[in-house]
Amino acid sequence: MNPTGRVPRVLPFLAAAMLAACSMQGSRNAAPPAETRARIGLLETTDIHTNVLSYDYYKLAEDKNLGLERAATLIRAARKEFENSLTFDSGDTIQGTILADYQALVTRVPCSEELGVYKAMDAIGYDAGTIGNHEFNYGLEFLSQVTGTPFAIEGVARKQCHGPHFPLVLSNVLDAKSGAPIFTPWRILERKIKVHTPDGKTREVVLRVGVIGFTPTGIMDWDRRNLEGKVTVTGMVEAAQKYVPEMHKAGADVVVALVHAGLDPSSYTIHTENAGWHLAGVPGIDALLLGHSHAIFPNPGDAKSRYAHMPEVDNQRGFVRGVPAVMGNYFGKNIGVIDLALVYRDGHWQVDRETTHSEVRSVKNADGSYVDTDAAIGPLVEHEHAGAVAYVKTPIGRSDYPITSYFVAAGDTSAQTIVNRAQRDYVEKYIKTNMPQLAGVPVLGAAAPFKAGFGGAEDFTDVPAGALAINNAADLYLYPNTLSAVKVDGAGVKAWLEKSANWFNRIDPAKREAQELVNSHYPTYDFDVLQGDLTYSIDVTQPVGQRIVDLRYRGAPVQNDQTFVVVTNNYRASGGGRFPGLDGKSIVVSAPDGNREVLIAFIRGIGEITRARFGNEHNWHFVPVKTAGSVVFTSAAGKLDIAKSAGLTNVAWVKDLGDGKAVYSIDLSH
Repeated sequence: MNPTGRVPRVLPFLAAAMLAACSMQGSRNAAPPAETRARIGLLETTDIHTNVLSYDYYKLAEDKNLGLERAATLIRAARKEFENSLTFDSGDTIQGTILADYQALVTRVPCSEELGVYKAMDAIGYDAGTIGNHEFNYGLEFLSQVTGTPFAIEGVARKQCHGPHFPLVLSNVLDAKSGAPIFTPWRILERKIKVHTPDGKTREVVLRVGVIGFTPTGIMDWDRRNLEGKVTVTGMVEAAQKYVPEMHKAGADVVVALVHAGLDPSSYTIHTENAGWHLAGVPGIDALLLGHSHAIFPNPGDAKSRYAHMPEVDNQRGFVRGVPAVMGNYFGKNIGVIDLALVYRDGHWQVDRETTHSEVRSVKNADGSYVDTDAAIGPLVEHEHAGAVAYVKTPIGRSDYPITSYFVAAGDTSAQTIVNRAQRDYVEKYIKTNMPQLAGVPVLGAAAPFKAGFGGAEDFTDVPAGALAINNAADLYLYPNTLSAVKVDGAGVKAWLEKSANWFNRIDPAKREAQELVNSHYPTYDFDVLQGDLTYSIDVTQPVGQRIVDLRYRGAPVQNDQTFVVVTNNYRASGGGRFPGLDGKSIVVSAPDGNREVLIAFIRGIGEITRARFGNEHNWHFVPVKTAGSVVFTSAAGKLDIAKSAGLTNVAWVKDLGDGKAVYSIDLSH
């Protein structure tokens, strides 16, 4: 069931036509008898983010919780279980770790060599993949190179480079000039499968599997600097409505949608980021392989799962509006598996929904151990891995205190302060040299905790006291964003902070039961802390949009018409997270330098990071309130001393959870 050789790279529509013609003319086999049945394992990885190895480049240590080399073991085991299987990837593959940055930005992989993550995927034997939003982070020229897909896009060098050995499909990103998809929108894969006829016999037939890919249209905001004027986008549903009928007309027996999106049942527009729920309503799609949300679906063991009560979603068996679907988490922590049952009825193959189901399998076993790594993967990226490790060990300075995000929910801003100081320093110098019209305008910094426990007990920024290297800066600033600054008024600053305060649940002071402080469904990377002689309080007893009080700049109340420059990243400045007033139109500085590179240069410049200078800036507080019951949040276990050393005397340990995490309480009355 796996590809046996390189797929030739040709123009998208020509490729589709060639494959369709091959399907229609060269492979028509005799129709099987009615009620013939087949079982196919659709295996999925998604949001690998170049976690090829079970390795944490920030801690410079093994991390058994993740890695394609462990997911590969699950894939190989699943293939033994199913007599027919296909393996797919749902995007966000080439970006996300130091290994990815090393190959894209430090020592760029040459045209003649294959990207490390794709070498690993070829060894596993993928059948097809799609393109996620983060694939565009390094620019179109890099994407064209490493996928082996020459783009007919003005200003992008067109050459044939070494891409993966499996096809990549994407239907809703178009060349701005020609209107043609920049990748082949869909493919038909012909696979011989074993089927079982009603008389009990087993035979082989050719199944024509149509594969189509989708990515969020938000790429035009998030990577505006790379894409504006070069590509355009169409909505996922609109693309599916156009191409799925074409696929069936070309002979597809079943259609599998590789969807770099999750599930959102709210009203659809072309801007809907997680449009998987709506795609399930497009006739002719037989299976959905989801991604982007960094989540597990189905997740029958989690009563708090966002999918447990979503309309027309079966969180037990993995169906969305009657279509089998799966989302296999992220970083290679899990794989998705759809046990797809087919029956030949009324002259065509149909999904037997009664015997079809989906599940997500983990690299972590029930007893707490982990599956072994696939021994074939590590040697493939040995050279690249060694280069990445050597790079991140480059010294840049020292710190006299640990810089962490364990208690950012309780007000410890140390991990944001150093980032904000670096960003502000860069823009203040830039304005002084290049933009005298903004002289005297206050410059604020906006930074969020990228790692604050979403991915488990190890998913926190933790920079130990002592020598600092590039890996520590990467721990503080996870993404390869570029620095941007926007011009906003005082009302805009308040609206920005109100949006950030959505990270907290509304607290009822009269409630005697324990209440969760943090809204676990709100992304931590959208909890921006704004700093720079700015102070404010957050009243968590109030509804969303009415929580920011006592907003002051240098001690004086901020006026609605007061002008500020806020330094952030290209993602936020261009509309990422849909913050009020941030749509790309208010950008006044769009720097060529990455936020992480700005941080590294700043630390190198000052040499010594001290708590006295950077670790004690508690510029926001909760409005004091006495609660009848406790208010709690979850962080890593055994970290209470860090809270105390950061001055958080109102935080107390409650209990350990047994998985490396612990519950802490916070006294909001002081």
